[in-house]
Amino acid sequence: MLQETTTAATAGGSNAQALQQMSFGHMIQNFDLVAWIVFITLVTMSAMSIYWMIYNFVKNMRLRATSDRVISTFWETPNAQDAIRYMEEQPRSEPFSKIALDAAQAASHHQRHEGSRLVESLNRSEFVDRALRQAVTRESSGLEAGLTLLASVGATAPFVGLLGTVWGIYHALIRIGMSGNASIDAVAGPVGEALIMTAIGLFVAIPAVLAYNFFTRLNRVTNNKFDTFAHDLHDFFATGSRVGDIGAKR
Repeated sequence: MLQETTTAATAGGSNAQALQQMSFGHMIQNFDLVAWIVFITLVTMSAMSIYWMIYNFVKNMRLRATSDRVISTFWETPNAQDAIRYMEEQPRSEPFSKIALDAAQAASHHQRHEGSRLVESLNRSEFVDRALRQAVTRESSGLEAGLTLLASVGATAPFVGLLGTVWGIYHALIRIGMSGNASIDAVAGPVGEALIMTAIGLFVAIPAVLAYNFFTRLNRVTNNKFDTFAHDLHDFFATGSRVGDIGAKR
């Protein structure tokens, strides 16, 4: 009876020690070069993802808070020069004001060069349209800052974690071969390292994928606003009035 109790206590202590070897702290203490490279890569990926998540979230919230005000103020200002002056007062990071200023500059440039080869090759509508297309493309590209990195992290982080998993299992097999013992206390450390690396890879990848989809959706809505505003600006600077205003006057 005493022998059975002693055996059970020994087994319990062995299992407790094995579980302790599977902890995160024990894993860090027993990292080799490859494990450190995998771990630092995942931490770096996570840090960059968090930075771009915060950056894009702040940028989109600020844009959503100001875009309607900028657009409505431009159209509600009765004097075109005052409306353009208002756009010039907006921060450099505000995209709608820059689109409007590009259209205004294109219309003014075309008007100043009447009778030149420029006017002969492109009429006012085509010249303003080209400037607006370039402005919308530029601002749309600015919305995509960091999204490539988020997509890359979401696609590659699980595989980086899998590399750590394979390396941990490899260490477990080496330990079994050297000791000839396949008990849990012999392989707990390497197996624990493998499982934790897999979990870290998933924890890095899942938020990056969710953030990428979220910001892609927000950018799609903003790009639609860009297109709508650009169409209205084209009508205004090419004809002197928005299409809706012309219809209302009739």
